Amino acid sequence: MNLAPRIERRSSTCPHDCPSCCGLDIEVVDGRSIGRVRGAERHSYTAGVICAKVARYAERIHHPDRLTHPLVRTGPKGSRQFRRISWDEALDRTAERFLEAERQHGPEAVWPYYYAGTMGHVMRDGINRLRHVKRYSGQFSTICTTPAWTGFIAGTGRLAGADPREMGKSDCVVIWGTNPVHTQVNVMTHALRARKERGARIVVVDVYDNPTMKQADLALLVRPGTDGALACATMHVLFREGLADRDYLERYTDCPADLERHLASRTPEWASAITGVPAAEIESFARLVGTRPRSFFRLGYGFSRSRNGAVNMHAALCIPAVTGAWRHEGGGAFHSNSGIFGLRKGLVEGLEAEDSSVRKLQQTEIGRVLTGDPDSLCHGPPVTALLVQNTNPVSIAPEQELVKRGFAREDLFTCVHEQFMTETAAMADIVLPATMFMEHDDLYTGGGHQHISWGPKLVDPPGECRSNHDVICSLAARLGAEHRGFRMTPRELVDQMLRASRRGSLAELENETWQDVQPPFERAHYLDGFGHPDRRFHFRVDWQHVPNANIGPVGPWQDLPDLPDHWAATEEATPEHPFRLATSPARSFLNSSFNETAGSLERERRPEVLVHPADAAPLGIEGGDWVRLHNHRGAVLLRARLFEGVRRGVLIAESIWPNAAYPDGRGINTLTGADQVAPFGGAAFHDNRVALARIEPPAGYAEPDLAGRMRVLQPA
Repeated sequence: MNLAPRIERRSSTCPHDCPSCCGLDIEVVDGRSIGRVRGAERHSYTAGVICAKVARYAERIHHPDRLTHPLVRTGPKGSRQFRRISWDEALDRTAERFLEAERQHGPEAVWPYYYAGTMGHVMRDGINRLRHVKRYSGQFSTICTTPAWTGFIAGTGRLAGADPREMGKSDCVVIWGTNPVHTQVNVMTHALRARKERGARIVVVDVYDNPTMKQADLALLVRPGTDGALACATMHVLFREGLADRDYLERYTDCPADLERHLASRTPEWASAITGVPAAEIESFARLVGTRPRSFFRLGYGFSRSRNGAVNMHAALCIPAVTGAWRHEGGGAFHSNSGIFGLRKGLVEGLEAEDSSVRKLQQTEIGRVLTGDPDSLCHGPPVTALLVQNTNPVSIAPEQELVKRGFAREDLFTCVHEQFMTETAAMADIVLPATMFMEHDDLYTGGGHQHISWGPKLVDPPGECRSNHDVICSLAARLGAEHRGFRMTPRELVDQMLRASRRGSLAELENETWQDVQPPFERAHYLDGFGHPDRRFHFRVDWQHVPNANIGPVGPWQDLPDLPDHWAATEEATPEHPFRLATSPARSFLNSSFNETAGSLERERRPEVLVHPADAAPLGIEGGDWVRLHNHRGAVLLRARLFEGVRRGVLIAESIWPNAAYPDGRGINTLTGADQVAPFGGAAFHDNRVALARIEPPAGYAEPDLAGRMRVLQPA
């Protein structure tokens, strides 16, 4: 009993839906449990620094409320009344209901629904192998990246940029459309290094005065969805004051003269009226990036959350092309390196079995799909069976009232494979307990850097938890789905993927854990030509043919401007709904992950909406008051916090809290829309008009014990 525990430090990779995909050093205690989790110092991008929520991962993996046994629903949907069953019974019931749905309506009645709760290529994407072999309904995964990726590729021709580690070698780091103190802490590691070692200036562009803005030398506070106007005025000043690199423009870009003429009227005063940023600050920003050639533009996923996000991303990306910053180490732009890895995932996803005639449903329109909207169903059969992995749509999907109504259908069979009793799992007929990343093997790539990363199994899972791969293969056997990938282990699939991609073998990757595949400087900076056929950066965009689409043009794509501009396509305020609402990420949550852990709940405290005092006063709202936010989609009750760090008429609700954290069970995505963002889809989570009113405290309401409300009794 007096023996000290045996602690072994092992390398791994963070699997969560974050571009950082951090390299980790993990304490494994006596081969059975997890101790401290640290950033790996020898990982050149992570550089020893990780976010606090992952540093507390022992709290999550050893949480007492983890699901550990298969469950079957015994009460009404959403009642959290379940009883324990065996794995065989759970899988048999699920397969039987999938086959029944197929008999009644055809295979498209079954919808495997997933996203990025894990970014592991085997555990995330293996669900598609079952989908393709069985000809189940497909999925357009447009909930996160599409508008931002489209806007970036519109300029560069491919999804890749300057080495993100070059931020540390920059003379000016522009952080635009991301709050990395909350969401990508490694960005700050390299930006602050540049400030310390080179005297670099840090510029932050965002819609509220968040912790990243507080690190800025120049903080530009814009109204939501007005980034394009700021970018255009910045380029106007660059041309006007002779700060444009005309040699670079002639050699590397498509139509600089047309751009300059177009921007002649896009003055700082014009942009100030749109953005709220004083004209003098716009002038200062332009002169700063125009006189510091080593200016690095770190462009984030905030662009994806607005209906004009693709246009805004492209406009911001045009600035380093005007200054010629791409010429220099520490200059240029970066959004995602997802296009550099070249992994061939045909075996993992069963791509040879994919049939393009099978319908693909919009991930973001799950509420409309499940409530029978003919357009969202592609005018095909209803969805009567769901398999959900790696996502929690009853909390995170837009148009929550429709989502909940759809999941409550008695004729809908739902199987959810999860780690906790999420609000989606609570609506299921069958709940299956899932492993966490330290309990299975997988391969990872992080769009925020340039490493292919290995994540080995370190400990056994609790109870009867099984991996995503195990569940997919077990269901395939019961459904008569034949594919050699179902007979392979995750290690075998990873090894084959690496070899097919000419990235070595698993054995070689295990020796290093992280494989750096950063392209050479000339290619990363597009000095050997941009990705378009003419090898030039494109200021003028043919939006319908940007090489990013997995879906045809949607939304008002015909109205997209061909040159950088302010495109007024956002959900603007009206007299009835006079405020703009953004649902920005909270620091201690990652989407709905980590909102079950005590440490994160304690730090975030409760759902609140940030309101400018000058907006609150006429409405009789004081700090801590209960308020009602509402629009045509629904209403949400939460507390007000007075906050001067927003433009007038702008509200911020940091999320995603569980619906159970709100008095009537209606969470913030009650207010968000599922209409598709032009040109290729997306969800405009930060682009909502709402009304705001003070209300009396909800009768009989007490702050919830969230852990208790998320819990379900699991019989011994």
